[in-house]
Amino acid sequence: MRRVILIVVTLMALLVLGVAGSAAVLYFRALEPYRSYSANEQFVEIAPGTSIARIGDQLVRAGVVRDTMVFRVAFWVAGENRPMKAGEYRFDRPIAPLDVVRMLVRGDVYLRVITFPEGLRIDEMARLFEQHGFGPADSFLQAARNTDPIVAIDVEATDLEGYLFPDTYKLPRSTNAGDLVRMMVQRFEQTFGPDLRKEAEARKLDVRQVVTLASIVEKETGRAAERPLVAAVYTNRLKLRMGLQSDPTVIYALLRAGRYTGDLTREDLAFDSPYNTYRFAGLPPGPIASPGARSLTAAVRPADVPYLYFVSRNDGSHQFATSLPEHNRNVLQFQVLPARERRLQAAALRSKTLAVDSREAPPAKVTRAPADPGKTPQAKPKPRRRRR
Repeated sequence: MRRVILIVVTLMALLVLGVAGSAAVLYFRALEPYRSYSANEQFVEIAPGTSIARIGDQLVRAGVVRDTMVFRVAFWVAGENRPMKAGEYRFDRPIAPLDVVRMLVRGDVYLRVITFPEGLRIDEMARLFEQHGFGPADSFLQAARNTDPIVAIDVEATDLEGYLFPDTYKLPRSTNAGDLVRMMVQRFEQTFGPDLRKEAEARKLDVRQVVTLASIVEKETGRAAERPLVAAVYTNRLKLRMGLQSDPTVIYALLRAGRYTGDLTREDLAFDSPYNTYRFAGLPPGPIASPGARSLTAAVRPADVPYLYFVSRNDGSHQFATSLPEHNRNVLQFQVLPARERRLQAAALRSKTLAVDSREAPPAKVTRAPADPGKTPQAKPKPRRRRR
């Protein structure tokens, strides 16, 4: 009898030790980095409402976790009461199951980043879309022709030029052009919110007029402090029915016609297009680029100044003027004279280079025509002595 009891106790002790040993193994495996997939990276898509057991199965099949039991232990060790978040997750190195659990609970889903700078046109955005691997540029162009997202605020729009808000977007791999375009329009509507719209209405400007003016401001200056001043210049000109005479509008017109060569000439300023604000007074038919938040605000809240002109200082800033004589003096100071000085310096440099080259050039060698290899050279005849 005693022997039986001893055997039972021994078996129970071994069982406890075995369970404890197995538990210890599982515990340490939950802390041990693991990877069995051979590719450089592995993606796992967790659908909304997926159970812990199903998530474990997905991770095991993907080679991210050793087995489902280890995953369950890792979840228990993590002590998380929060649910795991749906989305696509990227794995590119061995990772411990415990860290996998924490990653899914935090919702560290894999997102690709794309940034659209302020002042881009639709075609420029489409190229960025393709360069970042989201899809062909044509798909973005096609999506941007659908005006349904803005029909409530701009019934005249023929495309989404000006309404695709320039910003940084973090997107899942599955994002297509239509998804991104709708997201960009939503970001525009959030930025150009109710307060700005009310102020625009008070100034008797509709959304399209604001975005068009803001797009011109965006293309004219990259300095935030100058945007209200540039907006004031064009606002004042509109009040006086003066032509806006904005170079970026002419460039946009030429681009639409496929005629822009990279340089704006005097002949270009006469190009027949409603977007050419040298030929036609008032705002162009629509936006020429996507303005940022500060340009949108400047279009609605221009500076209270009497300026009607501005000219580049060639350093990114501009000199503003109220009268044409003052503007002409600014043009002379910041454009004509510096350009003349640059031409003189370039000419002097060319002259100096030519002078150095002429001094350093080796003397010309006098070469004789080679003898005809088919003939034997003859000795020169000796001079005859004169007889006395």
